[in-house]
Amino acid sequence: MGRIHVLSDQVANQIAAGEVVDRPASVVKELLENALDAGAKRIRIEVEAGGRKLIRVADDGCGMTRDDAMLAFERHATSKIRSSDDLLSIATLGFRGEALPSIASISRLELVTRPSDNATGTRLEIAGGKILAVEDAGGPQGTTIAVRDLFYNTPARRKFLRAETTELAHVTALATHYALAHPEMHFELHSATHALLTAPPVREPSERIYQIFGRETLDQLLPVASERRFDHAGIPEPPPWRRDADYRPPDPGFLRLTGFASKPALQKLNRNSIYIFVNQRLIRDRLILHAITEAYRNIIPPTSFPVLLLFLEMPPQEVDVNVHPAKTEVRFRQQALVHDFVRDSLRTTLMKARPAASFMEALTACPRASSSLVVEAAPEESALPQSDASPQPDDAETFVLNAPEPKPEEVRLPFAAPAGTEIPAAETRTNAIPVPAPASTTNGHACGQQTLPEGAEAAPSLASLASLKPLGQLRESFILAVNDEGLWIVDQHVAHERVLFERILRERQTERVERQRLLMPLLIDLLPQQMAIFSTLAEELERNGCEAEPFGPHTIAIKAAPAGLAGTELERMIFEVLEQPGSASQSENLESARTRIAASIACHAAIKVNMPLDPVRMEWLLAELARTEHPMSCPHGRPIALRYSWKDIQRAFQRI
Repeated sequence: MGRIHVLSDQVANQIAAGEVVDRPASVVKELLENALDAGAKRIRIEVEAGGRKLIRVADDGCGMTRDDAMLAFERHATSKIRSSDDLLSIATLGFRGEALPSIASISRLELVTRPSDNATGTRLEIAGGKILAVEDAGGPQGTTIAVRDLFYNTPARRKFLRAETTELAHVTALATHYALAHPEMHFELHSATHALLTAPPVREPSERIYQIFGRETLDQLLPVASERRFDHAGIPEPPPWRRDADYRPPDPGFLRLTGFASKPALQKLNRNSIYIFVNQRLIRDRLILHAITEAYRNIIPPTSFPVLLLFLEMPPQEVDVNVHPAKTEVRFRQQALVHDFVRDSLRTTLMKARPAASFMEALTACPRASSSLVVEAAPEESALPQSDASPQPDDAETFVLNAPEPKPEEVRLPFAAPAGTEIPAAETRTNAIPVPAPASTTNGHACGQQTLPEGAEAAPSLASLASLKPLGQLRESFILAVNDEGLWIVDQHVAHERVLFERILRERQTERVERQRLLMPLLIDLLPQQMAIFSTLAEELERNGCEAEPFGPHTIAIKAAPAGLAGTELERMIFEVLEQPGSASQSENLESARTRIAASIACHAAIKVNMPLDPVRMEWLLAELARTEHPMSCPHGRPIALRYSWKDIQRAFQRI
């Protein structure tokens, strides 16, 4: 007897289930995406025991006939694609035809469905992949699928499930993500004891954020809206000998980015609050993560991360979603173009808004362990662009569904601001997307609809820095200044650091860096590893005004230094620059090295704390700070200025 044999359909489906379904949230994801593809306008999700005991997803979509309902549980049976050509322009969330048979093979499943043009629906009952019953049934238009006893016939898989509260957290995160991506739809999520999410349809994503998370969260976000069109001239075409008779140049395309990005004052300890949708598909992508990191580089600390809700739209043929069984990873046709577009769009948003941090934001929006029900970073291999225009990322993180274990009654949703936070409303902020009143203003539960506030105060902006008048110094370290908006406290060291940093980058770009020759070369002894790093950075150091050359096997001689930097500070700067960035196995791209060197020079050449400044010097520093592109934070991410608004002062003295 031969040693090779063909697996049965049941075993094949269970193997496929291992790729598609690894926890209850995976089941919810597949059923939810099928409901969206069916054109549903209302989706209700019910779970019991974190999804182990029951998952029920009901929608009002197109429904299925009896024959289609039975065929849907055959492997690779789908209504989404017809031929291999369709794989090049997938516009639906599901397409493989593996989800339903895989789920049915590891659970007890019941399906009730009815199309709009049929008076009678169909009910199917399946256990372990075997059809037990098919009968006519009544019911509303749409499809309802109930999945019970998940992994009941694969106990080895069931024992790897986490606590019920953890699995419930994953389901809640997933439902919230898709509710954010589809504000025009009605979403409900219910556990066995109470409603976790109720989101009636609204007109704009900003309304959905306000509806679910409240005013405080919305006020900490900046609206992002950017679009770029490109034609076939920007798309690599195949050589003539590879073009067939039917070849046509690609049509003009577009890239559109909308959503919300957090102000620099709002920072997290991990990437858990970064949500990325491509053509309304929740994805994980290292390329876009790297673009986000580059956009916030030298604005927030490298160990902190922003809060982002981004919707990237492009022609379906420009993105390949058929690269992972769970359909959570994608590959872009023009990776460099997408990377730079996302980076530049976010950077432009921050430059235009120039948000200023208030005292309350500074106290409550600092990095902390997040209890949000979101996605957590984990190492994973992935192909990355190799061109200079699209640099490789500094790390190898992508997203996997993971979350903490709160009690069901304490489940918190993503973006949630700390309790008791009072942050001024931002309905009149610069470039803000207006937030109309929700269509429904009836009272709901904690995650239901809310009414928009009236009389909101404009968000603080650093556009008014030029009008500041210095009053004096606090312990010769912080400048106290005032204008019509209120009282400001400016950190003199990091303010000057930002001014010098941007000046160094401008001078470096035009090759006009100021330098000073040293009377005697400064000799610095280095470790072997530092000498190796010096050999790679020597040219960039010279372009920034620091002329150095080897002086023996373990020594370098500094002959010239950037203007304003000498002695101990020069030596400290050299050692700081020669610290290995990240892990030893990672290489640093040119742009990252350039900004790191400029930031180090600026830091060591800037005005120090405990340094007295006369009024003329303070006025000069505030005026120079007002002319910078990013006066929000120093190159290392520390805030520069905090505002105590006039309204906050009045409120503190009980005047209002």
